[in-house]
Amino acid sequence: MALWKNEPDNAPTPTNQPAARAPQVTIPQQQQPSASERRGTAAAGESIIAAGIVIEGKIEGKGHVRIAGHFNGDVHVEGNLTIDSGAKVTGGVRADRVSIAGELEGNIEAATAVEIAATGVLNGDLKAGSLTVAAGSRMRGKVEFGWTERGTSSKPTAAPTSTASTGASAKPGSAATA
Repeated sequence: MALWKNEPDNAPTPTNQPAARAPQVTIPQQQQPSASERRGTAAAGESIIAAGIVIEGKIEGKGHVRIAGHFNGDVHVEGNLTIDSGAKVTGGVRADRVSIAGELEGNIEAATAVEIAATGVLNGDLKAGSLTVAAGSRMRGKVEFGWTERGTSSKPTAAPTSTASTGASAKPGSAATA
């Protein structure tokens, strides 16, 4: 009997059975991204000079370097050097591979491979094992590629070929020289 009102005779009576349990649902926890994943496009072991940053000095060491800002000084790395579009480097470069989408004012020495993108500008001499030049890129300086330090061809069975175009035009009947 309830204190406040009378219960009807057909009301269910409570039992001492445990209530039905709701099914257990396991929600997988999302893993937190690692530090290298949070950095975005930066590869492991890659140092970055961000856009809007100007640094003077010298870079030496092992690892890859990406420059998106401005750097005044020499870069000597046992790794790759990437100069992003809009970036500028003033100084000598020595690296395994050099990719230029921005501007380099200085010489490249002893690189295994050099790639100059359509937005790339090189104002200096270049000495590399191989050279890839995109149409629209610009370069001023002396170029040596496909040769070893001793002055012999790095590919003795085939002469180096070039399909590079710098966007320069020559008058009909005249020879263009680099």
